[in-house]
Amino acid sequence: MEPVLLYGFPSGSSMGLVACLEWLGKPYRLCRVDMFGEMREPFYKRLNPRVETPVLITDTGAVLTETMAIALWLSARDTERRISFDPLSPQADRMHQLMAFLNTGFTGAFSPVWAAMEMKDPDPAVRATLHDWGRESVLERHDRLEEMIGDTDYLVADHPTLADGVLIGVARWFDFHDLADKARWPKLAALRARIEATPAVAYATAIEAGETPSGTGACLGQIPLTEVAKRHGT
Repeated sequence: MEPVLLYGFPSGSSMGLVACLEWLGKPYRLCRVDMFGEMREPFYKRLNPRVETPVLITDTGAVLTETMAIALWLSARDTERRISFDPLSPQADRMHQLMAFLNTGFTGAFSPVWAAMEMKDPDPAVRATLHDWGRESVLERHDRLEEMIGDTDYLVADHPTLADGVLIGVARWFDFHDLADKARWPKLAALRARIEATPAVAYATAIEAGETPSGTGACLGQIPLTEVAKRHGT
């Protein structure tokens, strides 16, 4: 069977993994998950008790969670090295370093901003404190990423890799929260523009929005969440 990626909407970081699957070009299926609705239901918790996306149902039917674990699963099956590198190469080391940074400190910096936005009956002072704390954390992490960007067209090479997919799924949160002027990070702004201009990211963004775009043909269709949970929930 083909692997099935469960991706979240709206604005799920898993959008970047959909783009990676398109870049990879091997058959896969998708399952669209409403993160503010059905993800909270018991049948989803049987798939991922941490109530998060993404989730990958592998080609053997195993349930795999966490972005880094899924990215490494894809890398191990990237025999043509379209989105990864020889595991012993310097490029692989740099890709893993960047993905680790993006999936920890860079992503985590947004947590207080999301918490402030999603508070129910918030104390205005608490909300403001969370937002300001999160904003400063996000700006600092963007400063560090700007320093890490090299001379290649994309994060690691002159073509998109897993690192670019991990970045683009999260980087757009900055625009959603309107935290500062992106001109502060010219290298990052140019990099994001190149990644977002790829057909794979355009496809992933349209899929997330509920549209039915034409991609590479690697995606063999979508499966309802209830069916995935019935088959693979434990």
